[in-house]
Amino acid sequence: MTVPEPDLLYLYKKTIQYKSIQEGLSMINKPKVTPVFYVSLSIAFVFILWGAIFPANVETVLGYINDFISNKFGWVYMLAMTAFVIFAAFLVISPYGKIRLGKQNEKPQYNYFTWFSFLFTAGMGVGLVFYGVTEPLTHYYNPPVTEGGTAQASQEALQYTLFHWGFHPWAVYAVVGLALAYFNFRHKAPLLMSSALSPILGNKSSGWMGTGIDVLAVFGTIFGIATSLGLGATQITAGLSYSFDGIENNILTQTIIILIITVAFVVSATTGVNKGIRYLSMGNVVIAIALMVFVFIFGSSLQMIESFMTNTGNYIQNLASMTFNMNSFVGDRSFLNDWTLFYWAWWIGWAAFVGSFIARVSRGRTIREFILGVTGVPVLFSAIWFAIFGVAGIESDNLLGGGLYSLVESQGNEVALFAFLENYPAAALVMGIAVLLIASFFVTSADSGTFVLSMLTTGGALNPPLKVKLIWGGVLAGTAIVLLWSGGLSALEMAMLIAAFPFTFVVILLAISLFKALRNEHDILELERKQLVYEPDYREQTQKELEEKRVAFEETLPDETAPDTEEPEDGK
Repeated sequence: MTVPEPDLLYLYKKTIQYKSIQEGLSMINKPKVTPVFYVSLSIAFVFILWGAIFPANVETVLGYINDFISNKFGWVYMLAMTAFVIFAAFLVISPYGKIRLGKQNEKPQYNYFTWFSFLFTAGMGVGLVFYGVTEPLTHYYNPPVTEGGTAQASQEALQYTLFHWGFHPWAVYAVVGLALAYFNFRHKAPLLMSSALSPILGNKSSGWMGTGIDVLAVFGTIFGIATSLGLGATQITAGLSYSFDGIENNILTQTIIILIITVAFVVSATTGVNKGIRYLSMGNVVIAIALMVFVFIFGSSLQMIESFMTNTGNYIQNLASMTFNMNSFVGDRSFLNDWTLFYWAWWIGWAAFVGSFIARVSRGRTIREFILGVTGVPVLFSAIWFAIFGVAGIESDNLLGGGLYSLVESQGNEVALFAFLENYPAAALVMGIAVLLIASFFVTSADSGTFVLSMLTTGGALNPPLKVKLIWGGVLAGTAIVLLWSGGLSALEMAMLIAAFPFTFVVILLAISLFKALRNEHDILELERKQLVYEPDYREQTQKELEEKRVAFEETLPDETAPDTEEPEDGK
């Protein structure tokens, strides 16, 4: 019996059909712009136009709304931020901490130094450089309780500075980032706020409600990054003008700085996370540590060490009282509104951006490792940073008879770092390095910001198209320039703070959704473990229960899958 030869025409047709199916699946899974892009861009355009044409009016209206929220609902921020800290601490000690963000045997995508560099740069690296001297110095003269300009005021200044930059902001970042990373890397859901809320919103997470939540996240990110670009340009220009003769501190110079930063982060954006953002982040950390070591060596080193130990102890000892203190009986309410509540709203408003970026670079970590890394290391670094720059700044001011603070009062916070460094050896060189560090931080923040905006507006794509990133880069730069010329930057900042209030409840829902999913999955994993350990009879008895739990759990997960769920390239 002869075997018939293959029908070549039949095989050819099947090959073409297979390729067509593969191309079709590729097109389905390819990132594309969603309605969130157009809705958020339209809303942002209206606010930008309002701020450009009527800056005084928008500042008045938004200022009234912001003051109303702070005075009437400031307690919401205080309780919410406390809840995020407690929830993050619970996850560390809970059995859920062993669950990995990805496959259970998956290795982390980035090594520790690269990962911590990402956290530092995206979270608040530039803020530490900007406020390292000026915030402790300002609190030293205007403390919340004690008399200003005293030794007690110095202690209180460093304590409250660390409070504003300590566990609370990183806890909210951890909650948002963990929720997004868990559903994306473990269950291949889109890296979106709406998708992470599926366990409690159900099908509504993919409808108008989910779109509204994602638009709110984009809204806060646009205004937060654009505001930072504008304020960053003013700081860099002030530093250049203060440090070098011939450079004027005016709007034209600030516009040129924004354009230079824009070109830099657009070039970086074309290289992706594993090159541009990664190398810039690592370089930022190295330079920042070098600057800190320089100040430590040429400053009062012993006092800085003792201050670090004392301040860390005071912070931990008074954490509960500072967390819940609303000045209802004694104290200055203006300090609470101008500093603590402002910071809490600002961190929550930034949580969509920072949380999304942290999630993107945390594949392969366990939940316990994620929480400890996101909250522990940055807080420790902040404590060291403020112990060095805070002590050195107050000491320099005392030696100058209050001259440093007077300069800040007359010329603005942006000159504090440069006026402080002027008193150190090789001042011109060190100030030049500080300017480069600040510029590099802003390039990295803007780059990661456009990356997150592109993710949020392309269905949660881990590798969004370059053209979308370029569009958002242009929008951010244009927004900063327009409002810088019109004087509407402060109004944009207030818009972000107002948007942070409803987003607070989104973060609360994310925590609830995450807890619900972790509890259900842990029950399944525990039952699977028992089946492997116990007798075969137990497996037969519990198999139906296990299958029911799996089906029930899968029904709570998002129906959509991430636009690009392939394994990431090694980013070490």
